[in-house]
Amino acid sequence: MDDEPLSQWAERRDARIGQLRAVPLVTGDGPRASHLNPDAPRAIQRWNGHLWEPHGFAANLVEARRVLFPHTEAAATAEASPKLGPGTGRHRKPPTPR
Repeated sequence: MDDEPLSQWAERRDARIGQLRAVPLVTGDGPRASHLNPDAPRAIQRWNGHLWEPHGFAANLVEARRVLFPHTEAAATAEASPKLGPGTGRHRKPPTPR
């Protein structure tokens, strides 16, 4: 059989312990994609190795992303995106004739 050893499976499972996810609190069948109801409140859940347990609450998608990815937002504001410099590279459209 092609089964992996139990020790490798346990390492994979334990690597996810502490992982957070945001689940929209809307009526319907189970969790939905985050973009469907951006203004809906979210339950923040934490993986304990066996099941998702309640960890916190967020009022909307923006707040939930701040909880789930705290370092990403700080890095994005610190780095400024580079502006295109002058030139007519191959990827740019040629100037339109007048």
